Amino acid sequence: MDILSLIGIVLALVAIIGGAILKGSSAGALVGSAAFVIVVLGTFAASLIQTPLATFLRAWKIAGWVWKPPVNNPEAVIEKIVEWSNIARKQGLLGLESAVEKEEDEFLKKGLQSLVDGGEPDAIRSTMEVELDTMEHFDNQAAKVFEGMGVYAPTLGIIGAVMGLMAVMQNLADPSKLGHGIAAAFIATIYGIGFANLLFLPMGNKLKAIVHGQTQARVMVIEGIIAIAQGENPRNIESKLKGYFHH
Repeated sequence: MDILSLIGIVLALVAIIGGAILKGSSAGALVGSAAFVIVVLGTFAASLIQTPLATFLRAWKIAGWVWKPPVNNPEAVIEKIVEWSNIARKQGLLGLESAVEKEEDEFLKKGLQSLVDGGEPDAIRSTMEVELDTMEHFDNQAAKVFEGMGVYAPTLGIIGAVMGLMAVMQNLADPSKLGHGIAAAFIATIYGIGFANLLFLPMGNKLKAIVHGQTQARVMVIEGIIAIAQGENPRNIESKLKGYFHH
């Protein structure tokens, strides 16, 4: 669990609800079903129109990374690559066949299989870099879905507010409805700006940071695989790969 994301959500709720109460309103005043439908449903509709289906589905698949990021343990990966290097020096590249069967990470497994198959270093690098670029691009596009929602939500909030004020104008003859109607109109603006700046945009930025971290780890994997293919000393490989991470 990412404790910072959890704290952020809690503080966001405290800021909005607490702010409303301190301003003399109430938590109940922030509830508006019509505003919620206009802003949230409208934002999703705009996102669906903008985004290809595969990207949209990927976006919601990785959304959970904001609260529970994928495990990224570079030290363990470096240790594994160094172990493979030692095996390759002692038994040759074919000695890594058993390691291929045991490996669970698909990216690592494909690189290791290329070694066992006797691929040339340049060919292995080219193949793995193409796959890495494709994965990074796809996940970044998925993260941008939330950035797009962060752009649309405030605009939908304004539309909701205008629609609410239109309803108020239709009831000018009944002063008892004006105050409630105006307050309800501005709830949509709060929803639009709040969802955008406290949820959608932060989610998009955090997901892009996670994708960048995964890419950095995979670049390290490529360098490790290539170093094994070139027969580099295991100690030199370990030293090189540790340079990718300073924390």
